[in-house]
Amino acid sequence: MTLTIEYLLLAASGLLLLSVIASKASGRLGVPALLLFLLIGMLAGSDGPGGIHFDDPWFAQSLGVVALAFILFAGGLDTHWASVRPVLGYGVALSTLGVAITAGLVGWFATVALEMSWTDGLLIGAIVSSTDAAAVFAVMRSRSVSLREPLKPLLELESGSNDPMAVFLTLGLISLITGASGSPLDLIPMFVRQMVLGAAIGYGTGKLMVLLVNRLRLEYEGLYPVLTLSLVLLTYSGSTWLGGNGFLAVYLAGLMMGNSEFLHKRSLMRFHDGLAWLMQIAMFLTLGLQVFPTQLVPIAGPGLLLALFLMVCARPVSVFATLAFTGLSFKKKTMVAWVGLRGAVPIILATFPLLAGVPQAALTLQPRVFYRADLRVAARDLHPAGGPVAWCR
Repeated sequence: MTLTIEYLLLAASGLLLLSVIASKASGRLGVPALLLFLLIGMLAGSDGPGGIHFDDPWFAQSLGVVALAFILFAGGLDTHWASVRPVLGYGVALSTLGVAITAGLVGWFATVALEMSWTDGLLIGAIVSSTDAAAVFAVMRSRSVSLREPLKPLLELESGSNDPMAVFLTLGLISLITGASGSPLDLIPMFVRQMVLGAAIGYGTGKLMVLLVNRLRLEYEGLYPVLTLSLVLLTYSGSTWLGGNGFLAVYLAGLMMGNSEFLHKRSLMRFHDGLAWLMQIAMFLTLGLQVFPTQLVPIAGPGLLLALFLMVCARPVSVFATLAFTGLSFKKKTMVAWVGLRGAVPIILATFPLLAGVPQAALTLQPRVFYRADLRVAARDLHPAGGPVAWCR
């Protein structure tokens, strides 16, 4: 069949429609909607009845980065500062120290149990260290979930703010492995620069967004979503270009804007909520298209072993260690430890060493991503810090 624009539109619209219908069924089945999106992509892939062949790590990474930027902005936009402020210290600790502890523990386990080098093991740990904002937001804001404060805002704040730390650790370890950085101490200025610039740019652009929306007085209301969409992309790309952390910048920009008064606030928030869902569906469908279920067996054992360690050891230890001197009860800490949802972020982060030409990328093994000589990738999706393993190429 000749590949035409009509064929592409038919396939894309069909997959989107199936995903929307699947989201309706997810509540009744008790299965996260994002996991169903991934399964639909798998069925549409080359090993499924759809037979669509997709093999482009660069495109998957690029789409994932853009999608995460809009998802994080929408998450910040819908986060109420009054509910987040009491748990701000806890959230920042989990999104920095907690992520570092998780990465270190998983890296140690990969080094000991799988006999990998310490740099490769820590790279695996960094890739899987953060919780997934899309997954946590989708679950926490479900009608069937009604957690009491401070758990809900704490979990949302952690998931929305811990990706920058995971990105920093991943890029930092890649620079060490490739020789771009000569010493781990070289990463300290990189960390300070990324976080300070990302926070400053996010705060500034959030204020700028409110100012522009209120002062421009555009003639057509339909242009306001276009304005905010362009400003989100500008925030991420500008922060990254200047050396800051783009994910932190867009989340803070959304947080600043969402807690301010501006024109057409309700319609703009609905627009970005819908856009975030579109980005989630597109991201998981794309990752699902790369999955090759017939190739699961060779990597299921090591992948599930690391997933189990992450679920029952690394995540709980990091949470209890980080929140050791807080006033949270044992039950609340246990709940936070269990809601360590992992989703598309580790899969996207795992494309970084591959595209950066890391020498041992073909041997990198972790619960969600596994590179071999043929550059296939094993991807694992949702479930509390654990879950099924799937092949991607």
